[in-house]
Amino acid sequence: MPPATAVKPARPGNHTSEIRKLSTLLETSQALSGTLDLRAGLHKVLDILARHHSVVRSMVTLLSEDDGGLHVAASDGLDEPGHKIHYAVGEGITGKVVQSGRPVVVPRVSREPQFLRRASERPELARQELSFICVPIVLNRRAVGALGVDLHFKADRDYDRYAKFLGVVASMIAQALKVQRLVEAERRRLLDENTHLREELRERYDFSNIIGTSGPAREMYEQVARVASTNTTVLIRGESGTGKELIAHAIHYNSLRAKKPFVKVSCAALPESLIESELFGYEKGAFTGAQQRKKGRFELAEGGTLFLDEIGDLPLPLQPKLLRFLQERRYERVGEARSRSADVRLIAATNRDLDVAVAAGQFREDLLFRINVVELALPPLRERFDRLVLAGHLLAFFARQMGKRIEGFTDLAREALSRYPWPGNLRELRNAMERAAIFAAGPVLDAGDLPERVTAAGLGSGPEKPSAIAVGEPVTLEQLEAEHIRLILARAASREDAARVLGIDPSTLYRKRKQLGF
Repeated sequence: MPPATAVKPARPGNHTSEIRKLSTLLETSQALSGTLDLRAGLHKVLDILARHHSVVRSMVTLLSEDDGGLHVAASDGLDEPGHKIHYAVGEGITGKVVQSGRPVVVPRVSREPQFLRRASERPELARQELSFICVPIVLNRRAVGALGVDLHFKADRDYDRYAKFLGVVASMIAQALKVQRLVEAERRRLLDENTHLREELRERYDFSNIIGTSGPAREMYEQVARVASTNTTVLIRGESGTGKELIAHAIHYNSLRAKKPFVKVSCAALPESLIESELFGYEKGAFTGAQQRKKGRFELAEGGTLFLDEIGDLPLPLQPKLLRFLQERRYERVGEARSRSADVRLIAATNRDLDVAVAAGQFREDLLFRINVVELALPPLRERFDRLVLAGHLLAFFARQMGKRIEGFTDLAREALSRYPWPGNLRELRNAMERAAIFAAGPVLDAGDLPERVTAAGLGSGPEKPSAIAVGEPVTLEQLEAEHIRLILARAASREDAARVLGIDPSTLYRKRKQLGF
């Protein structure tokens, strides 16, 4: 049996030093991972080195993406403020470490002529020798900075081992720097995307893109343009589908609040038990299920616009709280004692007659006065003579989306679009044009491409009128001609179409109708 090999016991001092280094690495990891503020994390790391390893002074320098020089990101114990100190790559010991990517150990600072002494004059050298260790901070196999420390000189210090220890600290700093750059890159991407989306919204809701040539529509758009530049509360009235939300967006994105949030709340879509907490938010434990604090829509819309759609359906008990906000610009979260303020512009919309609701006791009159500072009344589509302009704009939009070339409407399609009453207003017209663009087979949209309800109502393709000629009764040629003209007129989309079917000029048809008395 071979003799046992003797194991040399570790010196107590070495064991304590290794434990101290492990403790330092643990605290360093926690300091860097506990914050997204890299500068604050680096200061904590340098403080840890000072406490655990009697570091006299320390400094972290990083390459600047702007000028390519080395600038101080964090320091401890320097004579000059860190922001005034910088090095070129290759300049001084710190610059050479970054240039070469290799650590440098100077056991005796007083004997090293390469020191530039920019960070400190090192007054300790008058009574005690100092050592300097500088290690690179390497990211993606490239030195992007350096960690340098001053230590009291010790003849028995294992400088190579200490440099490796600082190299581990530097690698942790490198990982924290990588995370910060990733976060910063994502933040810039989101900001750019946010800016791009806001510009798209601004363009989409620019006044020039709101189509309409009828008198009521143009008058309303002029009012919108004047209101947008103010902070005035606006009430938008109109039937369902007339474009109330579109107008609210246009007001917001053409106002000084365009870069702030536009938050929508549908008073009709939320149950009465939830709408208060949705509007004003709630505190943790305010009610069963309130597991944590939640911001309300007023808070989310800070600096921007809150759009209350269908405000006529706002529960009566909640109306005094909205009134108070409009009067004082203050509110409370559900379950909260203190009052909050908010800088929010309010735009409300309704398809109800609020005057009738006030008379019926369903809406507060004082709240109506508060929200009705400026009233915008949207005309229903049936009262707008620019229906074909709107239809053409929507058809062109959907045709582009589908990669089709549709240039316009046939006479029959135009007649059907003009005569149909459009009870669903712009929403129904939009849906009809999207469907028509899908089914259109040629470059011109025909009546058969429209929804059946549009052609049925617009072209009168219901039950035919009974003939004016009785069965078995002798008839003259003039009577047959009159009956034929009457039937063609009943079926055609317009008098021009009827004249074309009859093979006569529209003026001739006009004279014949006058002669025949219809």
